[in-house]
Amino acid sequence: MDMDNPDSKRKAPRRKRDIRVILHFDLDCFYAQCIENANPHLKLVPLGIKQKSILATCNYVARSHGVRKLMGIHEAKRLCPDLVLADGEDLSPFRDVSKKIYSLLKSYSWNGRVERLGLDEVFLDVTDVVAYNLELLNHHCLEQSWFCLSREDPERGFGFDASAVAGCSWPLDDPDPISKDDDDDDDDDDALRLRLRLLLGSHLAFYLRQQIEHLGYTSACGIATNKLLAKLAGDKNKPQNQTTLLSSHSPASFLDPLPLSKIPGIGSKTITALKNLLKTDNDDNLTVRAARTNPAVSPAALERLLAGGGERGIGQRIWLLLHGIDTGEVKPARDVPRQISIEDTYRGLASLSHIREGLVQITASLLRRMHVDLVEDDSTEHVTTSSVSSTSSPAPPAATTTGAGKKGRRRWTAQPKTLRLTTRPYYPPSERDRYEYNHGRVSKSVALPRFVFDLGAETEVIVDRLVEGTLLPLFHALNPDSKRLSIGLLNVCVTNMDGGNDGGGGGDIVAAFRRQKEVEEVRAVAYGCLSDHDHDEEEDGDVVEEEAEESDMEEAEWVEEEDEQDGMRCRLCGCVIPFFAAEAHGRWHEVGEG
Repeated sequence: MDMDNPDSKRKAPRRKRDIRVILHFDLDCFYAQCIENANPHLKLVPLGIKQKSILATCNYVARSHGVRKLMGIHEAKRLCPDLVLADGEDLSPFRDVSKKIYSLLKSYSWNGRVERLGLDEVFLDVTDVVAYNLELLNHHCLEQSWFCLSREDPERGFGFDASAVAGCSWPLDDPDPISKDDDDDDDDDDALRLRLRLLLGSHLAFYLRQQIEHLGYTSACGIATNKLLAKLAGDKNKPQNQTTLLSSHSPASFLDPLPLSKIPGIGSKTITALKNLLKTDNDDNLTVRAARTNPAVSPAALERLLAGGGERGIGQRIWLLLHGIDTGEVKPARDVPRQISIEDTYRGLASLSHIREGLVQITASLLRRMHVDLVEDDSTEHVTTSSVSSTSSPAPPAATTTGAGKKGRRRWTAQPKTLRLTTRPYYPPSERDRYEYNHGRVSKSVALPRFVFDLGAETEVIVDRLVEGTLLPLFHALNPDSKRLSIGLLNVCVTNMDGGNDGGGGGDIVAAFRRQKEVEEVRAVAYGCLSDHDHDEEEDGDVVEEEAEESDMEEAEWVEEEDEQDGMRCRLCGCVIPFFAAEAHGRWHEVGEG
């Protein structure tokens, strides 16, 4: 689209037919279900999960009394005096359940495209599974169809009725999706096959929801042709239900009644900017239709309104979302997470003793989660470093196994190389309107000390050593004025995983690119470029454990973003550059971009 051509500004985006089948699973009031399964007597009483002074979530019995998630404890108890409160501060049991459900869904994927969103949501791209079963469909006996879950074993699967969609569909008055009497676009063979794909996807979703129920958890599911529509479709008939968004209808009619705040990818900053552009303060008037059809809203106008900090193309991205177009792929499943992060919020920590106490609690929780996600039983015989050839490249320190006398051996499946501390000031309620939520948020990264990987050491010893020797010096570097402390957030994160499987498959060239990525990230960490915010600056090596070699990339700033799987985004020009080409791109800036 030509942003400078006025005739193109209001033109609806050309819609390329998306033949994917995406499932979005959302576990019903997940924290509450975890507590109820551990305490079955709580299933019939109003239950709320408390984190600090608010409800992280509540079960549907509590919601029938007017209680809602993120509500203050005092208000919730006023509405429902019989509300039972359970502690939700320790997320470990919730993560364990989330991991089991994620592993279950992943076991049914053929292409490995399984993406977890938070602890209670999972996307699956089942296009290949559905396409395979579409070819097996017997149109003369739809009511007694068989869904194959394995190419190798035709008996592994389930029977289903292919004459209708499983669960709910949108719109409600849609005709039978495979009827030959469909008119308009439905007479087109491609449209009919796509509707059949979605029908098959609905039955696969229903089957997978049943498998999740066998673990004791109910869920909602959305079935559509992209992630945006699948997530929104799943919200239509919560809880314990599913909705298929049939592709023969324009997504605009589905999206138009929704408030902008419901659209993933459109955050509070975008909504505030659109309110100013549309000259309205009424949230009820700020629907997708109001923004999509307003003459003042166009890709070019959105770009001028929202672009900042080198981010380009945001206007076009928001414009596409308003039309229900989302080209984002379901990210391939990973054997290990990209990062592990623990944070907590506070009402103004003002003393170093309280800050140390907070860091100890967070770090202990982080270490426990690292052991859950990154440590496994080692069935292979331990290999000593003496068996490694002296001519090979230096390898990372071998994972430490448990000492003698402990049952079995354990090993690290991946070892993070970077430790990051993030803090944010506390703002009293009277001042919060003056600041955005993340105002004043700053971060610093250093190399993660190797003693963290000693599986034979006591957890308390590792935590104390990490807090005293690394995190407190980081904190002082981020907050040098110790007499005026008022900390509202602490976050400790480990990232830059060394080892494990990216889940993307591939051969040696992919591994080579991955190694190149690691090299560039280490350089960026050493020079303070790998940070969450442009204003984060590394001090002169005060807290970095090792001196880095001189880098050729000093002139160009880089930031790694989780959404950019194939490269790093250059802060100077906004382009996403493959990891192997980052150094050359930096030199291109140095010589004048010519």
